[in-house]
Amino acid sequence: MISVTEHRDAFLAAAAGAAAVAGSYLVTGWTPSFVVRPIDQTIVNQTPGPVVTTAIETLGDAGHLIHIAMAVAVAVGLFGAVAFAGLRVAARADRRAVGVAAAGVGSWLLAAGLTGVSAGALGAALPAAAVVGLGWVSPRSDGTEDDFTEADDLTGGVDAVRRRTLGVLAGTLGFVGATVVGRRSVARSDEPLPDAPRSEGAAARLQELETASLSVESDDLHGMVSPIGEFYNVDIAEFDPEVTAAEWSLTFTGETGSDRTVDFDELIDRPVEHRAITLRCVGEDLNGPKLDNAVWTGTPIRPLLESVDPQGDCNCAMLRGEDGYYVQFPVDVLADGFLAWGMNGKELPSGHGHPVRVLIPGHWGETNVKWLSEIELLNVEDDGYWEERGWEGTGEVKTVAKLWDEGITELSDGRIELAGHAYAGTRGIDRVEVSTDGGDTWTDADLSEALPDADVWRQWRHTFDPDGSREVVVRAVDGEGTLQTGESTGSVPSGAAGWVRRTVG
Repeated sequence: MISVTEHRDAFLAAAAGAAAVAGSYLVTGWTPSFVVRPIDQTIVNQTPGPVVTTAIETLGDAGHLIHIAMAVAVAVGLFGAVAFAGLRVAARADRRAVGVAAAGVGSWLLAAGLTGVSAGALGAALPAAAVVGLGWVSPRSDGTEDDFTEADDLTGGVDAVRRRTLGVLAGTLGFVGATVVGRRSVARSDEPLPDAPRSEGAAARLQELETASLSVESDDLHGMVSPIGEFYNVDIAEFDPEVTAAEWSLTFTGETGSDRTVDFDELIDRPVEHRAITLRCVGEDLNGPKLDNAVWTGTPIRPLLESVDPQGDCNCAMLRGEDGYYVQFPVDVLADGFLAWGMNGKELPSGHGHPVRVLIPGHWGETNVKWLSEIELLNVEDDGYWEERGWEGTGEVKTVAKLWDEGITELSDGRIELAGHAYAGTRGIDRVEVSTDGGDTWTDADLSEALPDADVWRQWRHTFDPDGSREVVVRAVDGEGTLQTGESTGSVPSGAAGWVRRTVG
């Protein structure tokens, strides 16, 4: 049977676990040194593919919240268990200092073991030890005797113990709340991104895209370029690797005539291009918001690939990133790729693969590996990360025309303006057709100027006189003359398809 003392210690241990996690976050922030990160990575890697797919289909972006919540809960439990052990050791020795030492050292060892950062582990150890030290009372003072036996304890028996425990729990809750709020404030004050190396020509390309944009009434609809801070971002885990340009290198391994490693200085010394490239997420709904465009600064991958003399019977390669993500490509498709270190003239943000990512023209966004570190030439084909989880992996994007809420605007003359973006990968967009009667009749929309870039979206715009509620349908025709399929499918396993339909008016 669990005693009153053990119940109290369990509450204190949970508080110590929460304080340890909050303390680690206070010191490290949302970085790989945060104690939750390795736990989250393990959960992501070990979750069965069908579970991942179900979470994406049913929860969308909220699915990430589930695995990070699980990781936080596991971390609190682990540090809480260490604190509980410290409280039990203190009870047996009847000495506060012994419990504090056991909880502090144990928490430090656990944090250092999880993250490999010994100094940062103190962020978890000190709060855990403090909770144990403040909350523990002598077992002879928990109500079995009238008075506390230690000179520094309050008197008053059970009520005093209860008040102390509640005070420690309240203090811990305040510490956790203050840490979260304080850390978010620091994150919001981050400095602007510096200019990317050799980005001088990016401004001219950005201006070229701006000039090609359509004039639309909506102030919220992106033009031809998505701002960096609003560009969609999807990763397999919640924590971005921290890789500096000085640390980064790309290694070609496997079935090659010769292995090769390229560092950042060598990479940016190669011929530079500023390409407009659009990315679309394979896991989004048909009319989802995960479609964006940027001007990327980088260099073609073909010369580097040719320099290592790719070999192997499958003519394929596995790309790997520092976050543990991996994807396979045919070598001839990979050869058309682009190694990017700049985005809209700025250094790549951490969330977009700083310092270097790969961009493969016309393929789904998830195939464009961030924090790229290795290209292994294979002898036999192998599954990539998402293929192992039931998706089709690499593949060309499907044609789509989008109509988001911010693209529906009532004009001053009473007409309705419809505006959006259409994308078909390297096939390009020839035209966008709009129906305001549910698909019975179709009208060609106005299109933004076609750009020379091979893999870029186009804007479209159409106005009509409203007459009550209308079912609006939009569809695109790609540059090869193929009409966007009207057959509706979900995102699994190869991306959502169909025509976007909206009720307007």
